[in-house]
Amino acid sequence: MSDQADVKSIDTLAFVKGAIAAFAHESGQAVSEVEIQGQRAVDWITVDQAAYWKAEVRRRTDLVNQARKDLEHCRTFKKVGDTAPSCIEEKKALDKAKQRLAVAEQKAEAVRRWTPVVQQQFRETCVRLVRFREVIDVDCPRAAAHLERMLKALDAYRQTASPTGESTGQSAGSAAPVTRQVDGEAAGSPAAVSPSAAATSTTSSTTTTPEATA
Repeated sequence: MSDQADVKSIDTLAFVKGAIAAFAHESGQAVSEVEIQGQRAVDWITVDQAAYWKAEVRRRTDLVNQARKDLEHCRTFKKVGDTAPSCIEEKKALDKAKQRLAVAEQKAEAVRRWTPVVQQQFRETCVRLVRFREVIDVDCPRAAAHLERMLKALDAYRQTASPTGESTGQSAGSAAPVTRQVDGEAAGSPAAVSPSAAATSTTSSTTTTPEATA
């Protein structure tokens, strides 16, 4: 089993780190925009519309009262003898004013009914956004820091020589001097003699021939 890490692309980790940073930045802006727009919508319903339709109910009530006065004025001052005036226009104006008042009252009632519902839903949405903001503000920086540590470790590992290559170089370097030392000793020492040759040499040196004795 190899002792070396199979690192193929350190740049990929750097790309992932940049992507996480970009995601955190853009997501943070999106969450802030959602909160702002959501609060504006809630305020528009619970404040602006409530005030608008409350004022409309008052204004249209005044129009109904004015239409009634106009109808009574028509019936009183436009009477000709014993014949009662028709006052068709005044009656139409009164009916129209009553319809507009009914619409305003329905709108005001709808605003009062939906105001607590909208506020509750927005609060629940904000709770979910808080959890997502924790992911953006805490988890994303933590992941980016972890990738940064990985990048530094891999960069240091890449700049460090392989342990297997170092040991091989050392063994090869130490083997060469030993070989040269053995070769030097063989060149400076006498030639090796076999045991049988040494015994023959000793016998021949101690034995004398008759001619040498005479």
